[in-house]
Amino acid sequence: MRDNTHAATAAGRLFVLFAVCCAAAAMPLTFTGTAVGLPAISRALGGSPIALNWATNAFMLSFGSTLMAAGALADSYGRKRIFLSGLGIFALFSIGLAFAGDIVWFDVLRALQGIGAAAAFSGGMASLAQEFDGAARLRAFSIVGASFGIGLAFGPIASGWMIAMFGWPAIFMLVVALAAVALMLGAIFMRESRDPDASGLDWKGALSFTAALTALTFGVLQAPESGWGDPLVIVMLLVAVLVFLAFVLIERTVARPMLDLTLFRYPRFVGVQLLAAAPAYAFVVLLILLPVRFIGIEGMDEIAGGRMMIALSGPLLVLPIAAGLLTRWFAPATICGAGLAISAAGLFWLSQFPVGSAPVALIAPLVTIGVGISLPWGLMDGLAVSVVPKERAGMATGIFSTTRVAGEGVALAVVTAVLSALTSANLGSGAGDQAGAIAQRLVTGDLRDAAGLLPSMGQVALLQGYSHGFSSLLWLLTAITALTAVVVFLFLGRGGETAEDIAEEAELAAAAATRSDENRLRQPAL
Repeated sequence: MRDNTHAATAAGRLFVLFAVCCAAAAMPLTFTGTAVGLPAISRALGGSPIALNWATNAFMLSFGSTLMAAGALADSYGRKRIFLSGLGIFALFSIGLAFAGDIVWFDVLRALQGIGAAAAFSGGMASLAQEFDGAARLRAFSIVGASFGIGLAFGPIASGWMIAMFGWPAIFMLVVALAAVALMLGAIFMRESRDPDASGLDWKGALSFTAALTALTFGVLQAPESGWGDPLVIVMLLVAVLVFLAFVLIERTVARPMLDLTLFRYPRFVGVQLLAAAPAYAFVVLLILLPVRFIGIEGMDEIAGGRMMIALSGPLLVLPIAAGLLTRWFAPATICGAGLAISAAGLFWLSQFPVGSAPVALIAPLVTIGVGISLPWGLMDGLAVSVVPKERAGMATGIFSTTRVAGEGVALAVVTAVLSALTSANLGSGAGDQAGAIAQRLVTGDLRDAAGLLPSMGQVALLQGYSHGFSSLLWLLTAITALTAVVVFLFLGRGGETAEDIAEEAELAAAAATRSDENRLRQPAL
């Protein structure tokens, strides 16, 4: 009887893992599909360059800014409940996107879709942390990382095929199908769990963090169109700084903060957060910029552009699982640092190929970037949940995922603005006062409108300016990624440490953070 019960429990865990994997695979489809479909969406719905930028940034912003709040809600009100509620919201607004009639409604629905995705992701990952322990947990999270890689690898080609066959609204139907499978399996097999010591959501912290991130993203996206000296841009960036400082003060004074700042005393925790941010500028921004370049600028069709993206994201199909297995012989710090160094080499290699290069020449550098990022990708989530007590897995998932996704949203906004500025600078004096507007349209893949703003300039000059700007951006990303590789290696641990050593030290850090919580609760309110 005990064996049958154990088998049933093991089978239930596998179904829970599969449900979370389906949800994880749906998330990358929501932004890779939109990136591939952006030229078609632009033709159908119109919109200014900044409105088209929000088509991708609105999802990342709402997703990233609400992850910590979703993690806290999962700890307080139940991980299963938040997981299922989030999946329902995510699926509902994904269906709505297929029927959006203009770009403004499309952007609004993308933001609402991101809120559902945050709840589903935080609830699912926190539930998974309750089902598995030790090495099994690291392997489970590695499998989730591989599932995310499946969405990244096949998302562009699947989206390109569906756009070619049925039009851009079809890209959201696969997302809905995956969400439905995850919803069904989660409802049947997932056990409800919560943190018995949770005291509800830190609303002041959640609202101030979301407001700060929104102001920052809005200011960065507006800057290429209005200029960095524009009063609105300056005000938005200043508001972002002030509100973020208010968020830090709030988190230092509340008894049960959404973000436990005491954890940042520990170098390993800081290293994990830097590791979470690294893929944003070493990999994720390329998932948006490259389809725009391939389809909007170089004239590939959606299917061909999707095929090119497989070279970049294909390694995530298997290497995250391999990275989990490699921890038996190599320290996580070594694996993660080496992976980021490989990505930096791939970025520099890709920068050597201008717009118009033979597609086959880009495959090797794209694969190199993908291989490099796959190594830390398989370890990040497992390392993140190891730095806090198991009961606060939702908070750990929220902090780590917020750093990763919010970092992706901010990185995309910043990188888009930088690419626009570099392109504008490389267009030369011939573009005159139109340089900024032309660059904005080139960055969103609208070559026709860019040429229409200044017909005398010619497409060759436009493509050359964009190409030089893109190469310069890749050099910058190379330098940042290489520096991050060194810092992560130093902060994440010593080269000879095993995964077991890290887990033991993480327990000590978690215990210290818990004692800090208890001391704060004993202090009289001011």
